[in-house]
Amino acid sequence: MKTSGLLDQLLKSGQDLLQNRQSSNPASGAGGLGDLLGRGGTNGGLGNLLSGAGGGALAAGAMGLLLGNRKARKLGGKVITYGGLTALGVLAYKAFGNWQAQQQGNANATAQPVPMTIDRLPPAQAEEHSRGILMALIAAAKADGHVDERERQLIDAELAKMTSDPELQRWLDAELNKPLDPSVIAAEATSPEMAAEMYLASVLMVDEEHFMERAYLDELARQLNLDPALKAELEAQVREVSA
Repeated sequence: MKTSGLLDQLLKSGQDLLQNRQSSNPASGAGGLGDLLGRGGTNGGLGNLLSGAGGGALAAGAMGLLLGNRKARKLGGKVITYGGLTALGVLAYKAFGNWQAQQQGNANATAQPVPMTIDRLPPAQAEEHSRGILMALIAAAKADGHVDERERQLIDAELAKMTSDPELQRWLDAELNKPLDPSVIAAEATSPEMAAEMYLASVLMVDEEHFMERAYLDELARQLNLDPALKAELEAQVREVSA
């Protein structure tokens, strides 16, 4: 079961998603799940979004459904245009670098190793990181409780179009069905870098101004044992690329 290809498609899909939304209604902004599904008498909808050929349109549909109908999707909507899985690693690496520089200012600090983020790992380890990041991304998408049964069926259908691997499809189904538990997600992190990448992916998915989602992020960071300064640096990277 390979999760890296699917995760890369999802992370790259933000640009397709935003371009389709803006082309259908330039004045509407980011929109939400209602726009994607064509609710409320709107033109277009999910069918039009997915009518283009290729995995990009399908990934945009799946990512749009995971993001849901959130008015404050400004951060996530812009950040996911930054790039795919490699870009996520680059953001985590930059956050680590800034955090380590702060640590070096402490007289008692020891030399820090070069962070081995997903963009610097051999394939087997990168796949391990991908699995944890995808778990975190799916969990964060559920943090506001917006995924109802109808939306879940649509998500299943779109993800099934993105992969023909039955093992991966079963795994995705199980992840979407799991109760939301940040301690279970955090238990997947096998290194500080992986923990940072999982948190970063979670920040991409949530509306930090939403009480439930902000609470989920804070608890996830606690369960991941993220240093508060590193947590702040990861969130700062998201804000920087979304400016």
